[in-house]
Amino acid sequence: MEIFEEISLNLQKGKAKAVVTLVKDAIAQDIPAREILDNGLLAGMDIVGEKFKNNQVYLPEVMLAAKAMNMGCALLKDLLKEEGVQASGKVCIGTVKGDQHDIGKNLVKMMLEGKGLQVVDLGTNVPPAKYVQAAIDEDCSIIMCSALLTTTMPVMGDIVKACEEAGIRDKVKIMIGGAPISQEYCDKIGADAYTPDAASAAEMAVRFCSAS
Repeated sequence: MEIFEEISLNLQKGKAKAVVTLVKDAIAQDIPAREILDNGLLAGMDIVGEKFKNNQVYLPEVMLAAKAMNMGCALLKDLLKEEGVQASGKVCIGTVKGDQHDIGKNLVKMMLEGKGLQVVDLGTNVPPAKYVQAAIDEDCSIIMCSALLTTTMPVMGDIVKACEEAGIRDKVKIMIGGAPISQEYCDKIGADAYTPDAASAAEMAVRFCSAS
């Protein structure tokens, strides 16, 4: 349908006002909110994520696209509830204790929301117990941890241990990322996945949620 393509294209260009107008038009045409979300907003954000992964667009463009998507989603929120549409999964995300960096975390959050996942943002300087409690309280399928400093990397191992001690390790996937992190480190601490960039993190999270 042409209106979906227009929503997607304007979202990719970060034209929030145009996206809002088009989403309102689609609602007025009695198009189901789920179709507007999947075929317009999420389809557009998927393309942005793929282009970002391939260095065809950069952080400012991603942020503009995410803003346009969020404004479009805000119009659909109540309608999606009425249609009984659930998020395809729930993730809690944060930068680990001792680390205040949040640009990478925020980018991953945008990409996750762009895939239709619900995100609980714990912020920065997050201790292991807070991740565990959030996963339990919010019924999250995934814990995502970010670190930019080599000195804070060991906290990721503490998070894995804290999940084991709380008896939830078999219920949640633990994903890690950040500049100093590697697949080797992921294997060493017993996390479930390492991804090198935000778009790959979102794709992996969707796969985990689909399998759970």
